[in-house]
Amino acid sequence: MEILVCIKRVPTVGGKIAVTPDGPDVDTRMSGFSISPHEECAVEEAVQITERAGGSVTVLTLGPEAAIEQLRGALALGAGRAVLLETDGREFGPIATAAAIAAEVRSHGYDLVLLGNEAADTGDYQVGVRLAHELGWPVATGIKSLSVSSDGLVARREYRGVEEAYSLPRPAVVTVKEGINLPRYPSLPCRRRAKRAVIERVPVQLTPEGLRKEVLRVPESAKHQATVLGNDADAVPELVRVLDEMGLLS
Repeated sequence: MEILVCIKRVPTVGGKIAVTPDGPDVDTRMSGFSISPHEECAVEEAVQITERAGGSVTVLTLGPEAAIEQLRGALALGAGRAVLLETDGREFGPIATAAAIAAEVRSHGYDLVLLGNEAADTGDYQVGVRLAHELGWPVATGIKSLSVSSDGLVARREYRGVEEAYSLPRPAVVTVKEGINLPRYPSLPCRRRAKRAVIERVPVQLTPEGLRKEVLRVPESAKHQATVLGNDADAVPELVRVLDEMGLLS
């Protein structure tokens, strides 16, 4: 079984998020980078499927040359091939991203494409659905359990406390959520193998999508401040004066 897993280089969460001076983008100059927990689980799920049923796992990302670091991290988890859809660093929207991935999918005989349910940086939920539409494949999203057989696959998820199950033929697109499995910790030999692995590079150009960004500004709220009246017993006379001004003393 040939599985493609799509990952994305995103800023590491944990610190204060700053925006660029012009406002529309996150300033990542002081950020570390990783892939989201959803995508780590997607890689692990693909590796487990091929360990049971045979086949290979390819990991793919769309981004600048620096995204090779995230591809090597996925190779260390057990993927066997990595593809960088190399950009000039500009952010692709969901339409352009899906189109670029679809071109790679069409050039190989993948049986299954796995993605994280949404991007960790933008919360974008669109790429998996748009990719399936571009390819004309069935899609299931928000999946927490996946069973694969020679006939197809069964994808399960929970919605408002009720389990839903979807039977899909192959090939198909599935987006998975954190918790579908527990990703393994890469061993030292796997890290070394990933460091030596050849990363396939495919240059891609940003195509106009017809999308635009709207800037929403949060209005400033009233500012509050505190005044120190004094320390210990020295604050008592000033406290009495303030209470008297407020009319709280008879």
